[in-house]
Amino acid sequence: MFETHLDATYAWLGLAVVSVATAGVAAAFPASPPPDAGGVARTVDSVADGEYPATAEHGIAADRLRLTDDSVSLGDDRGTARATLDAPRITPVVRPGATANATTDARLRRVLDGVPPDAAFDDPAAFAAAAERARATDPGWVPAPDRITVRRVHYGEVRVTLVG
Repeated sequence: MFETHLDATYAWLGLAVVSVATAGVAAAFPASPPPDAGGVARTVDSVADGEYPATAEHGIAADRLRLTDDSVSLGDDRGTARATLDAPRITPVVRPGATANATTDARLRRVLDGVPPDAAFDDPAAFAAAAERARATDPGWVPAPDRITVRRVHYGEVRVTLVG
């Protein structure tokens, strides 16, 4: 009545092998997902696609950030994520001193922070020229802030979406 059947031994060994394999697969999964570049891109697109001036913020959980006029990339030790922007081109605004390549006009930073463009620039042409210079500069990867700010600004006939 209490004898060991040979089939039961094989079943227990098979169950042990499957359990170890399952534990190995589960341990190989990352502890958390890579940064959410798609969420940042949706926030940027929602402001940039609008017809009227608007401002939005999006929290970032990443170590580094790269903004181009058509994409956003986030990276940290969990990996790198990139999302393409559907909106018309944006104007990246980099914090002063974030990287050696960053030459963003400090006046654009002031406008991004909430100062009206007519208080920071002499005329719409100067505003448009500063935005064009910022788009032409490739700052590369910069340290990521805790949040990103997106602001769509109108100054005369100039329409600019600042992201920084």
